Amino acid sequence: MSTTSKSSPGTDPGTRPKADGDPQDLGAAGSQLSTAPAEETPNLPSLGVIGWARWFWRQLTSMRVALILLLLVSLGAIPGSLIPQDGVDAMRVEEFRDNHDILGPVYDKLGFFHVYSSVWFSAIYILLFVSLIGCIVPRTWQFVGQLRGRPPRAPRRLDRLPAYTTWRTAAEPEEVREAARKLLKKRHFRVDAADDAVAAEKGYLREVGNLAFHIALIVLLIAFAWGQLFKYEGNKLILEGDGFSNTLTQYDDFKSGNLFDPDHDLAPFSFTLKDFHGTYEATGPNRGTPRVYEAKITYSEGADGAVKSKTVEVNKPLNVDGSKVYLVSHGYAPILTVKDAKGDVVMDKQAVALLPLDGNVTSSGAVKVMDGYRNAKGEKEQLGFNAFFLPTYGGKGSGMQSTFPALMNPMLALSAYHGDLGVDAGIPQSIYQLDKTNLEEFKDSDGKLFKKQLAVGDTMTLPNGAGTVTFNGVQEWAGFQVTQQPASGWALGGAVVAIFGLAGSLFIQRRRVWVRAVRGADGVTVVEMAGLGRSESAKLPEELGDLAGVLYDQAPGAPDSSDASDASDASDASDASGAPENDDTPESPDTPDTHAVTAEGAEKK
Repeated sequence: MSTTSKSSPGTDPGTRPKADGDPQDLGAAGSQLSTAPAEETPNLPSLGVIGWARWFWRQLTSMRVALILLLLVSLGAIPGSLIPQDGVDAMRVEEFRDNHDILGPVYDKLGFFHVYSSVWFSAIYILLFVSLIGCIVPRTWQFVGQLRGRPPRAPRRLDRLPAYTTWRTAAEPEEVREAARKLLKKRHFRVDAADDAVAAEKGYLREVGNLAFHIALIVLLIAFAWGQLFKYEGNKLILEGDGFSNTLTQYDDFKSGNLFDPDHDLAPFSFTLKDFHGTYEATGPNRGTPRVYEAKITYSEGADGAVKSKTVEVNKPLNVDGSKVYLVSHGYAPILTVKDAKGDVVMDKQAVALLPLDGNVTSSGAVKVMDGYRNAKGEKEQLGFNAFFLPTYGGKGSGMQSTFPALMNPMLALSAYHGDLGVDAGIPQSIYQLDKTNLEEFKDSDGKLFKKQLAVGDTMTLPNGAGTVTFNGVQEWAGFQVTQQPASGWALGGAVVAIFGLAGSLFIQRRRVWVRAVRGADGVTVVEMAGLGRSESAKLPEELGDLAGVLYDQAPGAPDSSDASDASDASDASDASGAPENDDTPESPDTPDTHAVTAEGAEKK
């Protein structure tokens, strides 16, 4: 028995030229190992409008164009990652425009500040979507047809296939074919016996993986589009003891997809921050690193929902009716009491949240007294203070930076202004910054800006009897991000299916095996086995050799007629010369052809 692996450079095994006189070449046997549509070259001079439309559709739905569009989507996402986006951080976009007089207008025209909603990115996205659908639908129907069909009949010349083996056996052809059918079925081949051969096929999961991968890409595209259109994200800073209701007016900032309706689509729930607890590493190289960040809240769903308790931690959000509430930040709010020139209280122990600047929660912000203040002349004015807060002040010489994030030695530095804060002009402004356009500085005895450092319990007296500011204590706040990302589960499922589908399409080989058993001219059964794969894999001859070895055990080889004739002639010659009849190395009738090349694992002695 011999097994060979044959291939011709530049020749596909499924399209080898037909030998003269062959009624059946490899066309049927080697076709449809893939469901990829056949490439057709259009006759350009004879194309009309319909012909050109058909040609364009074939190009768009080809795998080559789909890969190009997928690459363009990846390249198009690069500016969306490197350049600030309007929907993510509008302030950074404005800052970029102010700092880049040339690039700013260019990026505006190219849509680089809103890449994912730009016309060009949407065009690539839609073309990729159409291309994938147009590619998958016909391939799916073709694959279903293959599953319902039978493995193709064996070519007449099996010896022309890449992997081939043959031997002679004393077993009957029907016995060999039946043994081959059972063996291939046991190895999970689809088997069909027709005429004098058994046809078998395996590796359908390769095309299943290929189709699953592309269908998963469509699911990912749909999930991504759905999530972008109907998502929302908002941030809210909440002081301990304060609450939040999921309505648009409650958010500090809010952004959503184009089809999201805040008036109807916001999940109805509310919560109250009862306490924030944070601990930090006190010593060692990681000193100041947070160990515990947790916010204890009570929440309720709907207008009449029962009140429940929950501890929200970093990466452990509160899930309410499809929305997730994440704990994203933490800081401090000094508690201040402000009195006017007559000693009347105009701000009574109010906590003013300041924003952290570094890992040790050095914070800054603004204190605004908008109503009720009168100066020493009895005139109505507004007060403004630039505030700088250190939770752990290191003392004189340590600079204006906190040395530890916890409240170990809090210190508040204030610089004072009076006049018009600009809050009545109808122009939005940040609550953490002062608009000094219409403000005047309080001056100290040296004529400089009046400012003072305060420990808890200290009072700052404004110049010329303008009033006082008392630092009563510190309250903590927590920052929450409320998000809703629809179809995220579909996106995750699509990504997992895409990975497994791609692995299947890469590592599973579609292959076919044929076994032919016919009676030869001398009455001895001739067995032929051949294999054909979608690509000429090195494992195909090995697999065929393994199958042939098992079948050979059930239909062992018979002596070749020429060898038997040579042995008879030698015996006659020995008798004529008077040589002994028995030789030292008698030839067993079961010995296979010594001139054949044995396949790996194909024969057991």
